[in-house]
Amino acid sequence: MVHSLITAYGLLNHVIVVRSTPATYSDLKLFHSDLYLDHLKRFGQIDDEDGYMPTPEDEEYGLGYDCPPISNMYEAVATIAGSSVTAAKCLLLNLADVAINWCGGWHHAHRFGAEGFCYVNDIVIAIETLKLKYSDILYIDLDVHHGNGVQDAYNLSKSVFTLSFHKCEAGFYPGSGLIEDIGTLKGKGYMCNFPLHAFYSDATFEYAFDNVFTMVYSCFMPDAIVVQCGADALAHDPIGGAGLTIRGYSSCIQKVLDKRKPTLLLGGGGYNNSNTAKLWTSLTALVTGIELDEIIPEHCFWMNYGPDYTLSVQPLLCKDVNTREYIMHAISIVKENLSKYLQTDEIVEPLVKKRKTDEDPKPNSVISKKLDFRSENNMDVQYEVTDKTVDIYEFLD
Repeated sequence: MVHSLITAYGLLNHVIVVRSTPATYSDLKLFHSDLYLDHLKRFGQIDDEDGYMPTPEDEEYGLGYDCPPISNMYEAVATIAGSSVTAAKCLLLNLADVAINWCGGWHHAHRFGAEGFCYVNDIVIAIETLKLKYSDILYIDLDVHHGNGVQDAYNLSKSVFTLSFHKCEAGFYPGSGLIEDIGTLKGKGYMCNFPLHAFYSDATFEYAFDNVFTMVYSCFMPDAIVVQCGADALAHDPIGGAGLTIRGYSSCIQKVLDKRKPTLLLGGGGYNNSNTAKLWTSLTALVTGIELDEIIPEHCFWMNYGPDYTLSVQPLLCKDVNTREYIMHAISIVKENLSKYLQTDEIVEPLVKKRKTDEDPKPNSVISKKLDFRSENNMDVQYEVTDKTVDIYEFLD
């Protein structure tokens, strides 16, 4: 539904489409253990996935209740991670200022196993790929659930700052991401959690994000930014319990884009399929500078957008239980932590920012040696809306 709506609006004519290639075993080992990966390789075709009973060894690697084993698991994991690695390579080669992979954003997976619907942590693998070129990376998580897998991966790191805005209440998964969690040892201070109560609205979210993101960016001064845009914080998501609309997400993403840093946008949760497609299509349009018609164009999934067939997501009628006092108090805690652990006076923002795509990769760099690029005419575009041919590019080994 996401890809079809993006195509129906003609947005593929305003981006470079890059064919994803599966992640290699070496790529996956940038984060995951060989024990976990080798266990995934044991799964071939499972004739009855719904009836499969996980073994104790499966459950040891998180393959059970919320991450049931599926057919050809290693191949699936390699495909998912490969899409985000491919997007990261586009930034490494200065092919774009912004790379988008709405199939990515699996932020709960851990080094030794699956968790929370996530079999692989493509985010960490993509960040490790970006570190070939970018020393300091800011990771922002907008999913309604705390990104515990990514946070745990960089708990000791000073080169990756993790910033998460999420719902945090008793009994709400995963139960982590308290405001007191700020990192450990040398990574202390390079983690920021902004927990929110139920039904948080655009006004609350935008105010919190504007204040916290501005402070974090000024203190950390990243070379690149990765954003997980989980759509389950949208109003009417059956699992999320938040109250955002597309406006709330778009406002925050625009603030990130305004920093003019190499940026990787990833997907994530989102369990109202039509609203998720609306959000990620709208964010794609925001990146490309295209204004979309409010009326959903006719395409194969058009009936799923009834009864109004419009692009907007209506806000909740529930009251936002986040008080101004709570938000201001949380912001003050973040400010105190940043001033305590990050030395802002040692970092100076350049007066004139230059887009990374303005810079050609060095001909003898490790990146240009490792990656090649080619284009082929796309003959498989299912939903053409213009006469313009959409080219698909792909990397060569």
